[in-house]
Amino acid sequence: MIETGTSQIAKPRDRVVLAGLNSPVLKAGENATDSTMEELAALVETAGGEVVGAALQKRAAPDPRSFIGEGKAAEIRLYCENTDATMVIFDNDLSPAQMRVLTELLGVQVLDRCGLILDIFAQRARTREGRLQVELAQYRYLLPRLIGMWTHLERQAGTSGRGPIGSKGPGETQLETDRRHIHRKIDKLREDLEEVRRVRSTQRRQRQRNEIPVAAIVGYTNAGKSTLLNKLTGADIPANNRLFDTLDTTSRLLKVSDTTEVVISDTVGFIRKLPHQLVEAFKATLEELTYADLLLHVVDVSNPEWQEQVQVVEDLIRELGAGELPRITIFNKCDALEPGDIMPHGDDIVSVSARTGEGLDELLTMIDRMLAKGKRRVLLCIPYEQGAVLDRLYREAQVEEVRYEDAVLVRAVLTERLSGQLSAYLTEE
Repeated sequence: MIETGTSQIAKPRDRVVLAGLNSPVLKAGENATDSTMEELAALVETAGGEVVGAALQKRAAPDPRSFIGEGKAAEIRLYCENTDATMVIFDNDLSPAQMRVLTELLGVQVLDRCGLILDIFAQRARTREGRLQVELAQYRYLLPRLIGMWTHLERQAGTSGRGPIGSKGPGETQLETDRRHIHRKIDKLREDLEEVRRVRSTQRRQRQRNEIPVAAIVGYTNAGKSTLLNKLTGADIPANNRLFDTLDTTSRLLKVSDTTEVVISDTVGFIRKLPHQLVEAFKATLEELTYADLLLHVVDVSNPEWQEQVQVVEDLIRELGAGELPRITIFNKCDALEPGDIMPHGDDIVSVSARTGEGLDELLTMIDRMLAKGKRRVLLCIPYEQGAVLDRLYREAQVEEVRYEDAVLVRAVLTERLSGQLSAYLTEE
């Protein structure tokens, strides 16, 4: 922190110049555009950096060696020197060789979009599971980039006889040693994540036995998912106006109506060009989507590019195998629209403001309609010798009241299936 009188100003981690390439040779999702560069600037701010300039280049094809060409690299280097920039971050993915060449040409540290997102995830992860996922993604990103990151990695481990005493080794390069070490770390992290999956699977089976449905909140990063969960459940999840503020899955129980309860899970936000390593590493979290009974897709309708963001989310949902799940599309931040703006509408679409609470009653009604599944409130009269029935109700139903009289009177909310199986105990007051 830098003190200035009575106020304190946080010193940025780095002064950053953004760079991007747009080429007809690259796929649409690989190109840098004005909008993706703006998003990259927001990511840098989230990471604690300060953007001091940006360069978006158009070329017929990327330069195989330096990606942007040595002329453009010299121009960016001069700009870095004039602005005291300490880093250049590319909106495109760079190969390990290109990153090494660009670091030499630009004279400052070079990072690509994938590396920046990994850094943000490393800062934000709080739970053990989140940290494991980030660490796995970082090692998978690091592995092909070992050469050139440290000059000592290509040094022999000591076969020449000229090294210090005790340094003579089997002839293996330090690079190969480090690779083996990282492979071991990756295997260990995968084992740890599998254990996390087993625990989550046990918890999921328990929920399924209790027949409590699960609704997963999904959406583009910064769409307002955490704000919505807070408003619905009274949870106290940090909800700030910055990208990737939520990384660890948070689940809360929500009473939707007199007969319906649902577990609501908030998930990590999706983003364009999400690093493949992160999609893979975060499957322990994102796999919850495939076991959900309902997806709540939150869309920031105030964002002029909301349609493109919806497509990004839908593509990732399909990649995760959850494309066929029922869903409600929630157009959030409707209070930020101008009067006269046309809102999307449909049977499974609702417009809300998670900030003010507008439209949430309609959302709850829609969730209840899609998840109620014929539940009803009943009164059961259970003889004392039928204790197993009472145990089953506690496991599989929503028990509201128990009275001990000539028999055990239980008021509970049952599914249609369970109500049929216990019909012999149903009674009226």
